[in-house]
Amino acid sequence: MGRTVVIFAAGSRGDVQPFLALGRTMAQQGDTVRVLASTSYQHLISEADLEFFPLSADPTEIITSAEGQDLLASRNNPVAFIRGMSSVLRPRIRCVLDQAQAGAKGADLILAPSLGFLGVHLSHHLQVPHAVVHFQPSQPTGLFPHPFAPVAKAAGRIGNRLSYDLVDLGTCLALRESINAWRQESLRLTPLSPLRLLREARRAPILCAFSPTIVPRPSDWGPNVHLTGFWHHEQPQWNPPHKLVSFLENGPAPVYVGFGSMKTSDPEATDLIVRKALRRAGLRGVLAGDPATSEDDMLVVGDTPHDWLFPRMAGVVHHGGAGTTAAALRAGVPSLVCPFFGDQVYWAKRIHHLGAGPAPVPAAQLTVPTLAERLITLTESVASSDMARRLGSTLRAEDGTAQARRTLNSVIR
Repeated sequence: MGRTVVIFAAGSRGDVQPFLALGRTMAQQGDTVRVLASTSYQHLISEADLEFFPLSADPTEIITSAEGQDLLASRNNPVAFIRGMSSVLRPRIRCVLDQAQAGAKGADLILAPSLGFLGVHLSHHLQVPHAVVHFQPSQPTGLFPHPFAPVAKAAGRIGNRLSYDLVDLGTCLALRESINAWRQESLRLTPLSPLRLLREARRAPILCAFSPTIVPRPSDWGPNVHLTGFWHHEQPQWNPPHKLVSFLENGPAPVYVGFGSMKTSDPEATDLIVRKALRRAGLRGVLAGDPATSEDDMLVVGDTPHDWLFPRMAGVVHHGGAGTTAAALRAGVPSLVCPFFGDQVYWAKRIHHLGAGPAPVPAAQLTVPTLAERLITLTESVASSDMARRLGSTLRAEDGTAQARRTLNSVIR
């Protein structure tokens, strides 16, 4: 087919890796795939044999900055959160938008997530088709609220649907000034109102990169919404270090604990809580962090592929990011989710509802007694282990990237 497919992947590693899986699948049919991402992930993109184009914004640095921590602290106040997001993104966004424009030159197809709906603007500028990618169910439905909406429970069909407008319009309004200035000055396009932008984005082809086994398709989604299954990316040629292999062989299966790029207000205190809780539950741990802090019963590891590590665990404790959630489910082991904000709360509830893990504990509420109790449930519940195995078997039989490729080939000419 020979298209040039440009993927805008300005997110964390959990956002980048699914795009790499799709990119490799598109490349197999002869497409040239260019991934726009932070330089932190250049090595992953190069290993996947895809073109790399750098973006200056590093989401991990933003989240761990003082501004990012203030933003997380306001997550339950929608007005404050939107204002905070605008404050965090405003000084960075123009540079990223200009880089996206440069990286998209020559594109025949644009793939981008829903934040800011960048694909709509680049599609207008280049006069090429685009598709919106959702890593969580972000298309309006009356069945449940938007995963980013700060609501504790469903608010009825009308309230649920309104939550999507609240999140999407709030985001568009927060970025409107910067994006419309960019449209006029760089793209030579007229400004676009948030309502028109939202209409165009919601009518575009939408790829939902998650499994209908985990999120059954709502009946009120239109035919432009395609559930493909999770996009799973395996890192090639990874050999585990001897210390890790030895630790796994010389004792019962441990529990993995890691929160990705998320950090609590006091990481050292959280690390101490985790170690004490594991010991109180009588468990060994594999922890994400500084390997120099390892102990006899606690092995601390750096960058370790989840698809290799998780199936060897008795359970997985994580933050509930979409990518980590998919990896844990696919591994067939039960999960305890300690969400920080955003869609992590949604995935935490979803895993518990499916019966693949105990009730979640928000990261800000972690204590030794609570975590120890959940760890015991995580590793001793036969029902959760059985459900996790069944779900894992189903997910491993799916090929989400192949389905996404077929969808793109059929709906976008």
